[in-house]
Amino acid sequence: MSGCRFPLERMRVLVTTFIGVMFGLFIGTNFPTLSLTEMSLPSSLLPSIDLTYARHKGLSTQALLNVWSSLKDKSSITQFQDFRNKMIWEPTNPRGAERLPPGIIEATSDFFLRRLWGIPNEDLTIKPKYLVTFTVGYDQKKNIDAAVKKFSENFTVVLFHYDGRTTEWNEFEWSKRAIHVSAPKQTKWWYAKRFLHPDVVAPYDYIFIWDEDLGVEHFDAEEYVKLVRKHGLEISQPGIEPNKGLTWQMTKRRGYGEVHKKTEERPGWCSDPHLPPCAAFVEIMAPVFSRDAWRCVWHMIQNDLIHGWGLDFALRKCVEPPHEKIGVVDAQWIVHQTIPSLGNQGQSEEGKAPWEGVRERCRTEWEIFQNRMATSEKAYFESMKIKFPA
Repeated sequence: MSGCRFPLERMRVLVTTFIGVMFGLFIGTNFPTLSLTEMSLPSSLLPSIDLTYARHKGLSTQALLNVWSSLKDKSSITQFQDFRNKMIWEPTNPRGAERLPPGIIEATSDFFLRRLWGIPNEDLTIKPKYLVTFTVGYDQKKNIDAAVKKFSENFTVVLFHYDGRTTEWNEFEWSKRAIHVSAPKQTKWWYAKRFLHPDVVAPYDYIFIWDEDLGVEHFDAEEYVKLVRKHGLEISQPGIEPNKGLTWQMTKRRGYGEVHKKTEERPGWCSDPHLPPCAAFVEIMAPVFSRDAWRCVWHMIQNDLIHGWGLDFALRKCVEPPHEKIGVVDAQWIVHQTIPSLGNQGQSEEGKAPWEGVRERCRTEWEIFQNRMATSEKAYFESMKIKFPA
């Protein structure tokens, strides 16, 4: 019996082994690849694998796992980017840029000219600290040429062209380094409101916004800035030669001292010695603003009131105390040549000369500006339940 049992057991082992081998061959023949598409794995764990293509090419399970492993880092980066884009919201960023990380924000700009080649941080051999603008017509080219030469390389020069002639200015070497902006028959305050936004001129310590008809024989811009800093002036202008184009006593050049901040006017003109036109006052022909003062003044300029009349009496609202922060620099003075070049750009109507229509518009704008300011101040005081001063 024992002799028969042994062959039977050996036969059972052989049959079992044969069946196992055949079953393995069957499985291997009919299922050569692992179908990951039939596995319930999270989609985030399968980044960008073309499973259909893999199955068609007969890639093994191990090959797919290798690919899967190699893409883990990339998947993590992608998920982090999605997370980052959804989660950034910084309310202290400039309006509209809340979704950006603060470190990438560039909130201001400038007029610095850049090269088309090279490394960006090597573009500027000199970074100008001040800005001067002139609103010009080509007929005044000699006057502007003389004026620009009074400003050193520390100044960015911007020309606003009201007559549309820009390329002609290239006869001057300095013009090739200047910024030229052209719009027909527009004033400097129209240009200033649109092109001198405080965030654009933020790099500049002082902004000169000048007319084209100024004689500068006795003026030096660098010396002027030194005096403005010395006397703490936020809004200023050079003194005006007494015998040329003088309207107000406050802006008249005095033959002594460096700066003056107050004056005496005709009887009845000044209700308060600390108020315009006896103090806290400069004219709009050649004003100079500090960066901070200009940020306030720019917001006060009205889009439709392009001549700026009335601004000179309101500038005091942008500095404190105004009778100390606004003044006239006597040691650096100019001559107002009173050339009505822009006035001649007007249009003749009802038999009036072009300049007469322009002058009427100036007076009308002054009245409108005064009314708007008074109405706005009254509305503010009433909203704060403060009795409006008479």
